[in-house]
This record gives sequence, structure tokens and C-alpha cells, in this order.
Amino acid sequence: MSKSKGNVVYPEMLIERYGLDSTRYFLLREFSFGQDAVFSPEGFIERFNFDLCNDLGNLLNRTIGMINKYFGGAIPKYKGQINGSDKTLEEETIKRIKSVEEQFESYHINTALEEIWKIISMTNKYIDETSPWVLVKEDKTEELESVMYHLTENLRKVAIMLKPVMEETSNKILEQLGIEDKELISWETLEKYDLLKENIKVIEKGEPLFVRLDMEEEVNAIKERMKK
Repeated sequence: MSKSKGNVVYPEMLIERYGLDSTRYFLLREFSFGQDAVFSPEGFIERFNFDLCNDLGNLLNRTIGMINKYFGGAIPKYKGQINGSDKTLEEETIKRIKSVEEQFESYHINTALEEIWKIISMTNKYIDETSPWVLVKEDKTEELESVMYHLTENLRKVAIMLKPVMEETSNKILEQLGIEDKELISWETLEKYDLLKENIKVIEKGEPLFVRLDMEEEVNAIKERMKK
């Protein structure tokens, strides 16, 4: 970056326009500790729209919507690995969690975030594999309960792992899921799948974590601020 070239961007501007969590996420995801990296307005908006809105935000919205629609907002109990995809999701998630821990401990924050997003992607794929809307039509209640539980549980894990980087987003996820017990939000609980008990209810209608941005408009806005 160089003021003479007019390509300087100040974090304060990004925070003011897009929020602290999204700015932290981009910088820590794109920049390796102790090394140079490239910033571009296009890259920033792409991360915001695809990672934060599409991947994470939509996963939370879909999960809460289905729990409200199928179970009146009450998170079903854990019944083990009912669906064929349950076992794979659990094993792969726990494997990624261990990798996240290792990356955080060695200050490879960008790699830790990459691993967390692999968990998010797996969980989104799990929805397509299990097809809850089909389970409803076929009256497979037990299988449907298992899907809703696993979606909620993986979102709980994601929220805990994101807390060091995106504290506000982490708190919003847990709040919308109705998870308030401090014993359920500690790092030590990440590898367990049977902690959520009865009487936990998700929010009736949660606000989107992130609202999708217009690429051209926002890129131009950032570039204009970079010239000042």
C-alpha cells in the first residue's frame, strides 16, 4: 500500500461500513501471521457475500427455519447416529476441530478459519444429503429429529470456535439457537455431541447475521475511500 498510489485502505473505514467481525474475519482469513498479503475491495466483498452471508448466515437461517416449521421451535433430543450421514458428519467435524485447535495454538489463524469453514460447508452439504423436506413427507420423524439436532450442534461448535475472532457473531448464533447455559459454550465441550438437553428453543425469527452486498456498489465505495 502506498498513499502516493492512492491504494491505502484504513480498517476503521471497513469497520464503520461493514462491522468489526467481518473486517476481522477478512484480515485474519487472508493474512498469514508475520507475512505480507494482498488486499482488494473485490476480495473483501466476495468473502463477505460468500463466506459470511451464503455459507454461515444461510446455514443458521435454514436451521432455525426448519426447527420452527417442523418442531415448533424446540430442538429435538440427541438419539445417536440415526441417518447414514450422521456418523460421517460427527467424525469429520471432530477431526476438523482438532485441526482448528492446533492451528490456533501455532498462530495460523487463517488456516484455523479455513478449517472452521470446512465444517460449515460439510454441514450445509449434510442438509442436501439428508433432505429434511423429504423426511417430513415420508413421516420419518426420528431421522428428521436427528438432522435438526446435528445441525444445531454443529452451529454451536462453530459459534464457540469463532468467538476469538468474531465475538459478536458467535454470541448472535448462540442467542438465536437459544443456547444460554455457560456449560454449553466452553471449548472443552467441542468434541461432545450429546450435550443439548430438552427445553431449548430457537428464536422464532432471527435477524440475518449478514446482509448480502451489491458487489459493484461496494467495490466502488471502497475504492473512493482509498483515494482520500
